[in-house]
Amino acid sequence: MIRHVVMWTMKPQAEGADGGSNALKVRELLESCRGLVPGMIEWQVVVPEPGLEATCDLMLYSVFDSAESLDAYQHHPHHVAMKPFIGTVRAERHCFDCRVG
Repeated sequence: MIRHVVMWTMKPQAEGADGGSNALKVRELLESCRGLVPGMIEWQVVVPEPGLEATCDLMLYSVFDSAESLDAYQHHPHHVAMKPFIGTVRAERHCFDCRVG
């Protein structure tokens, strides 16, 4: 299995909205990817919860049954189509992929 974790920090202002609003828009876009490809085992998209520590504005935690499933997701047209917007509103992106199990 492959764990795919991505964290973003949003720009304070972009595309006519503040960072918090853009984090919610990106969360909605990413939620639309749930179940997009076979082999997607787990899919969680979260924004910080008040009162809990967070050093980023948005996190994707996902698990795929294989590197091939992750690759299929990465290259799926639906996922590729949202990348320009995300690239415009994010200040930083951090990704960590690892094998588990």
